[in-house]
Amino acid sequence: MTQGPLTTEAGAPVADNQNSETAGVGGPVLVQDQLLLEKLAHFNRERIPERVVHARGAGAYGTFTVTADVTRYTRAAFLSEVGKQTEVFLRFSTVAGNLGAADAVRDPRGFALKFYTEEGNYDLVGNNTPVFFIKDAIKFPDFIHTQKRDPYTGSQEADNVWDFWSLSPEATHQVTWLFGDRGIPASYRHMDGFGSHTFQWNNEAGEVFWVKYHFKTDQGIKNLTAEEAEVLAGKDPDSHQRDLREAIERGEYPTWTVGVQIMPAADAATYRFNPFDLTKVWPHADYPVVEIGKLELNRNPRNVFAEVEQSIFSPAHFVPGIGPSPDKMLQGRLFAYGDAHRYRVGINADQLPVNRPHATEARTNSRDGFLYDGRHGGAKNYEPNSFGGPAQTGRALWQPFDGFTAGTGNHPAPVHAEDNDFVQAGNLYRLMAEDEQERLINNLAGSLSQVSREDIVERAIDNFRQADADFGKRLEAAVQALRG
Repeated sequence: MTQGPLTTEAGAPVADNQNSETAGVGGPVLVQDQLLLEKLAHFNRERIPERVVHARGAGAYGTFTVTADVTRYTRAAFLSEVGKQTEVFLRFSTVAGNLGAADAVRDPRGFALKFYTEEGNYDLVGNNTPVFFIKDAIKFPDFIHTQKRDPYTGSQEADNVWDFWSLSPEATHQVTWLFGDRGIPASYRHMDGFGSHTFQWNNEAGEVFWVKYHFKTDQGIKNLTAEEAEVLAGKDPDSHQRDLREAIERGEYPTWTVGVQIMPAADAATYRFNPFDLTKVWPHADYPVVEIGKLELNRNPRNVFAEVEQSIFSPAHFVPGIGPSPDKMLQGRLFAYGDAHRYRVGINADQLPVNRPHATEARTNSRDGFLYDGRHGGAKNYEPNSFGGPAQTGRALWQPFDGFTAGTGNHPAPVHAEDNDFVQAGNLYRLMAEDEQERLINNLAGSLSQVSREDIVERAIDNFRQADADFGKRLEAAVQALRG
């Protein structure tokens, strides 16, 4: 913050920040004390809704460095050459606890990583376990309800937790992880991370590979017993957050060795179990972990609220060469995370410094909403346009999924006999009485005559001409008359 006098939010200097303005000594406070009202009103609104899950967390910035050539598997630019570095932000978290909960608890840990790549942000939103409790996102709200406070007692209830788990046999694998030694990490630095889901990599030739991400801690695995965690949670609820921050302050930058398991796409259909099932791992004997990089955290956030609480991560944030898989949990998360952040932080959350791309500019037609900063100026906010605006590339980020009822992808609708953009418009015009047609022409001409570009007007008229020749002819004449 720059030096100078204390000011109001509008920048005016503050004369007295110690005493409210009153009607005489000892009198009531005056409503004209706008500094008092501004401070109280802002204070009342300083908190935003906490995350429904992963509310309790800590984060840090760092770098990801490529250590192996993976260009035969993916065309992602940030993975394009050995030695290449990309800025990252990593948020660790517990899953079930509220914002004020203790760190040292038995719970999976979130491992949400944002790569600020030259092709946009890539978010890898995983956990410290390679599996999860359920395999279909339709069960996720029910599962989380069992982990949160009971509607009657207001506390987490073992009845709810275990009722759900016992009725969901697919949770057995993750529950075994959770209640084993790694169920309570000693710190965020001393645990592994996983992308957990299966993701798609595709190369320049369009070849597809399924991958799973692994982040192996270089600090070694350290965990807490239930008894140790109970004591630590009471003595230092912020133990994990404090450990991460102080380690970085000391220059003891935590690192992870990053690897992937790679499955050729053709293997998936005949593999002995569903490779997209989030409740299962791929045995390393079948698909060994191949080292691809090194992750280092080396800078603390300057403001926890602005950079940790307001950070957003979405599994739908892909870059060219990386995409989703048919994993049903992942498919649900592609929607749920973005929707949660639009509710929690706001429609322009991606414009906050921690969330916006670093090495490129987000060129969208999205405008307005709370806290819109006007960055687009007066640029057109539609596409296609003929004013030099951003346009589609025509190349998908990932390859279509094959081997299902129909291939997925961005396909135009199937063509039917009358799938012409103009037939029904012409039919409607011809159904109108003459006076109706006249009013239609006049309304269109009145609007078109205000267009500054002649080529735009011509394209519009041509569309109506293709609907009906008389329609186009009359409209062109009406526009010319208004234009003089």
